[in-house]
Amino acid sequence: MFEITAEKFINLLAKEGINPKKLPELVVRRLYELNKTVATAESCTGGLVSKRITEASGASNVFECGVCSYSNGIKRKLLGVKGETLAALGAVSGAVASQMAEGVRALANADYGISTTGIAGPTGGTDEKPVGLVYIALSCQGTTEVVKASLSDVKPFDRENIRREAANIALWLLLNKIR
Repeated sequence: MFEITAEKFINLLAKEGINPKKLPELVVRRLYELNKTVATAESCTGGLVSKRITEASGASNVFECGVCSYSNGIKRKLLGVKGETLAALGAVSGAVASQMAEGVRALANADYGISTTGIAGPTGGTDEKPVGLVYIALSCQGTTEVVKASLSDVKPFDRENIRREAANIALWLLLNKIR
């Protein structure tokens, strides 16, 4: 599992010369060039990854579907997340993010599945799972990668910016995979 903070992510994008606002455009263009598709399953980002992808011209050629799966029931019923996993680890975990990404990829018959699950706040955090903790997973061809994003250093530290940075990391994760 790869771990990242907001500061490390911003520095990484700067080092790679990537403007975060251009991530959707870069992802859509590259998926189109590869003739590949993507689907999303989102909890804490509430559809923001899907929104960002569909804002890019040409998204209809590569975007299959987006599932906003806030409830554990939808995670289980629609995405195939195991009840045992939810009971043992809670919705905010790498295992649940993995199962969400795998589930949406299978549901949409897409080449890639991206998921987000976390705590965007301002409430809901605990010592063990603080506000700003987000798990992001990318599923493709039998493998699933998980990023643990600790976004408590995002500035300003609020719900909107946690969600934005999590969506950016999800898009970057996909872009990094398809370059």
